[in-house]
Amino acid sequence: MDWYPFVLIGVGLVGLLGGGELLVRGASAIATSLKIPPLVIGLTVVAFGTSAPEMAVSVQSSLAGQTDLAVGNVIGSNICNVLLILGISALITPLVVSQQLVRREVPLCIIVSIIVYIMGYNGTLSRTEGIALFIGLIVYLVWSLVQAKKGMNEEKKALPKEMTEADLEEVKKGWGYLSLQIVFVLIGLLLLTVGSDWLVDGSVEVARQLGVSELIIGLTIIAGGTSMPEVAASVMASLRGHRDLAVGNVMGSNLFNLLGVLGLAGIFAQDGVIVSKQMLMFDLPVLIAVSIACLPIFFTEHIIRRWEGALFLGYYIAYMVYIVLSAIESPFYTTFSNVMIYFVIPLTAITLITGVVRAIRSGEKNGNPAL
Repeated sequence: MDWYPFVLIGVGLVGLLGGGELLVRGASAIATSLKIPPLVIGLTVVAFGTSAPEMAVSVQSSLAGQTDLAVGNVIGSNICNVLLILGISALITPLVVSQQLVRREVPLCIIVSIIVYIMGYNGTLSRTEGIALFIGLIVYLVWSLVQAKKGMNEEKKALPKEMTEADLEEVKKGWGYLSLQIVFVLIGLLLLTVGSDWLVDGSVEVARQLGVSELIIGLTIIAGGTSMPEVAASVMASLRGHRDLAVGNVMGSNLFNLLGVLGLAGIFAQDGVIVSKQMLMFDLPVLIAVSIACLPIFFTEHIIRRWEGALFLGYYIAYMVYIVLSAIESPFYTTFSNVMIYFVIPLTAITLITGVVRAIRSGEKNGNPAL
């Protein structure tokens, strides 16, 4: 067996780890320097930067006329973001979720997912609908920055109006430090992108040498490959204790994928983006269900516990198994589907609802409602 693919995989992993480290350190330092909540940085700079691979793949696919690949890339990546990334991050350390996410970003993800489903229900996402989605991203960005600026202005009001020469010198040093952190963020994003490409290329070559079909490679390795930057960034954020960055990265990335990436794909596609029946019947409903599933988990004391992370991770594995069994037309496909639909999913729903009810009752007893 050729060793070159393994070298690519190794170098790719190093690039992902190094890029994730630089991105998280730089982003958290920028948030501290500008007195912006780390959550805002996670929802914007980190989330949009790590979504660059999805944008590249979807825009290139639209220009090449492979619009079904563009939609599949976005929907698959969003499902991966919630189930795989939040699952792994929560297993590393329980994630504390801010009230802003529960009240704003999570409902917004649900609403946008439903809007995309409605837009694509006729089988095509038109250029006009793509423009509407992209405008939605701009509105979201502007509103987020306005909210962040309000927070900064409140911080400034608390500072003394007169500044000494020493204070001015400290500000100058601060700008130099801030510029360095921005460079770190840019280098981190570059390493994440290049590292994910090398990891995917090496993994695809190894799979081919082992005789794995192109279909399975596309459904698993390539589908998950564009989400590797998000995985690396969120895992490193969890390891470093920046849990707002980890969760904010996932929610912000999902919004950027739906509004920005899918919007641009619709704009660049000459005849609109084709939304397949499979996407309408299965993948999009799964995305909506996954987004809704976040609410009760986030609702329970604003914490994603390790067992909930394990649940998300288990569902992602089940989702990948379902896709593979369906693609190869396995005789176990029907049995697996029935087990998931009639046993696993209802049991999970009961567990989550029970957790929400307990959290509400506990909050009422302590005088602190869950929201």
